[in-house]
Amino acid sequence: MYIGIDIGTSGVKGILLNENHDILASHTASLTVSRPKPLWSEQDPAQWWIAVEEVMAKLKQSYPLFEVRAIGLTGQMHGAVLLDKNHQILRPAILWNDGRSYQECIDLERLVPTSREITGNLMMPGFTAPKICWVRKYEPELFAKIAKVVLPKDYVRWLINGQFASDMSDASGTMWLDVKKRAWSDELLKACGLTIGHMPELYEGNQNTGKIKPELARKWGLSSSVMVTAGGGDNAAGAIGVGIYRKGQAMLSLGTSGVYFVVSDGFLSNSQKAVHSFCHALPNTWHLMSVMLSAASCLDWAIKAIGLSSVPELLQYAQLADPESSLLFLPYLSGERTPHNNAKATGAFLGLTHKCEQKDFARAVVEGVSFGLAENMEVLHETGLTPTQISLIGGGAKSEFWRQLLADITGLILDYRIGGDVGPALGAARLARLSCSSMTDYSQMLTQPKIEATYYPNNSFKDYYQEKYMRFKNYYKLLKPSYTI
Repeated sequence: MYIGIDIGTSGVKGILLNENHDILASHTASLTVSRPKPLWSEQDPAQWWIAVEEVMAKLKQSYPLFEVRAIGLTGQMHGAVLLDKNHQILRPAILWNDGRSYQECIDLERLVPTSREITGNLMMPGFTAPKICWVRKYEPELFAKIAKVVLPKDYVRWLINGQFASDMSDASGTMWLDVKKRAWSDELLKACGLTIGHMPELYEGNQNTGKIKPELARKWGLSSSVMVTAGGGDNAAGAIGVGIYRKGQAMLSLGTSGVYFVVSDGFLSNSQKAVHSFCHALPNTWHLMSVMLSAASCLDWAIKAIGLSSVPELLQYAQLADPESSLLFLPYLSGERTPHNNAKATGAFLGLTHKCEQKDFARAVVEGVSFGLAENMEVLHETGLTPTQISLIGGGAKSEFWRQLLADITGLILDYRIGGDVGPALGAARLARLSCSSMTDYSQMLTQPKIEATYYPNNSFKDYYQEKYMRFKNYYKLLKPSYTI
């Protein structure tokens, strides 16, 4: 058996997987995000560990864990966890959707003119490197105490096995990795006032990084021989969870953020359109990824803003609305990455009339997120990489209505697979399983879950949604000069 732990933004999820890929048990513990200032997004890393302890206790109650062979880790990418020489936390972690370091991105690209060639990416505030430059500028005394910089899942790893280690996929999102060479870049580290000594050791996602601490093994009911697998960033792990690791395979993930992920043939990039180029979680594999910062999180916000009780209720209201409502929603509640790279972008409702009701607002939010995802897909396809198959995953993908709406808006055929709502935790468990095998033919161990349903575009909506999509893109252009936060 294998355990997958996902250090998410809104919660920590753990699953128990057997040799037949069956999920025997799962549990999620909630987390909260702090936004003390405009554009800021932070979490206390101590929260993650409290949540991990809860998850492991619940898994232990659900099923005996003495046969577990390895633990795989995944989690939110880009978060900056800063530790001093005694490995104490110096400040709250600055998260992936934090937008304060916009100027530092400009400064860093000026210092390292080849940064886009090295990383394959446009420097963005969500990435780790500009966050550290912000700390160096505005919290210099704290910066001077930094001994280690680790990502969220890798901080949890250190607590589990005492090792500072990371994997290639998660490290790709720091902007300190030479993505093609799969190695730390001395030049980019130096530009941020750091050295390789501040970094964790790099591993491929299916490699082991050391045994669990004996005291934790006893507490959690595990064998002392259990290994901790390198794992992957949440999106790479989510892809592994649904068997996406070969060229042309793709997934659309409806989580807190929205992600379009396509496996590439070697190292490719389209940094000008803010498409991400990262290492995948398996050796010698890479992927392209478009990311919108607020996807399912827009629905979480909307249920409070328009007075509904839950996301399922919002989706029910959205289905009741007239599809031809004039109301449009821009989903930029936390700024935006792909394709705009604009931390100052904000959300908006446009096309309001006296006829707009609660159900119209609900539908506009779901449609607005869907239009944003369609734009993400469009700019990634500009690289020439055309997917042969697109799988839907993530919590938002539970909604049959939303799945069909996405097919109608994108004009693409989408597959929803059994277990697609489990997400990165399943991928982390599958990487743990791979780490215990000497097999290099992943096809036997990374089979794709069965397709539960396939969604085809409804051609009768094609012209309507195309016109509305063009209005969506034009509204951003019109409002862009007003984004001044």
